[in-house]
Amino acid sequence: MGLNASLSLLSLTILLIFSTVVTADNITRVFEKYSNFSTMSNLFIKTKLTFLINKYQTITVLAVSNDAISSITNRSEVELNNILMTHVILDYYDELKLQALREKSIMLTTLYQTTGLGEEMNGFLNVTKLKGRVYFGSAVKNSPLSAEYVKTLYHNPYNLSIIQISMPIVAPGLSLAIYPPPPPPAPLVPAPSPMDASMAPAPSPINAATAPGPADEDNSSDMPVPKSTPATETPEEDDSPAPAPSADNEKMEADKAKPSSIACDVG
Repeated sequence: MGLNASLSLLSLTILLIFSTVVTADNITRVFEKYSNFSTMSNLFIKTKLTFLINKYQTITVLAVSNDAISSITNRSEVELNNILMTHVILDYYDELKLQALREKSIMLTTLYQTTGLGEEMNGFLNVTKLKGRVYFGSAVKNSPLSAEYVKTLYHNPYNLSIIQISMPIVAPGLSLAIYPPPPPPAPLVPAPSPMDASMAPAPSPINAATAPGPADEDNSSDMPVPKSTPATETPEEDDSPAPAPSADNEKMEADKAKPSSIACDVG
């Protein structure tokens, strides 16, 4: 009875060890099948994370292609190690499981959280499904959800899954956050050529007649404009007093005023 129990325990131990080795080997083999992910595979080997991953039976690796991972390749070894650890989820997710998510956000634990160095949720990932698309980002408050799910590269249900995301995820506190590139600027509208300007319609006579000209604007003042008169020569005034009328002159003036006798007879 004791021998059977010992054999069963030994068989279980061998099975667990074999499963762990298969999981680690599968990661390397899957990356070898896709040359477009060789950079990330080399980074996992360089940081020796494959040995740490061997301890876990259920994991999901977020893979980034060679042309999108260049933003983290020049980081320090410690910084690169921490960033890569946040791309290893301690749970199984593939395309079917991601598409089955509801339109909400969930938190996923990463390998970095197991180090005990996680602060302010930088050891967790935020996964949000929005309008049928799935986005990944750091669970730290106000972190961007900049990495989008692309496709599943490899999946062994409930054991190992490797899925592709559009760009690497850098949690605040581990390094500077990486944001998606801005959209290209809108093209400038070319200015009209002189030929196009000459073909523009001329203003209508009505608008030209009614439009105020410079003369109208200058004469719009309320002050009257004095008219210029030709200069004339004025006789010099005689300062001597006028002669007083005499008695003979007054008689002559009276006689002129009386009607003549002929005019009276005719009347």
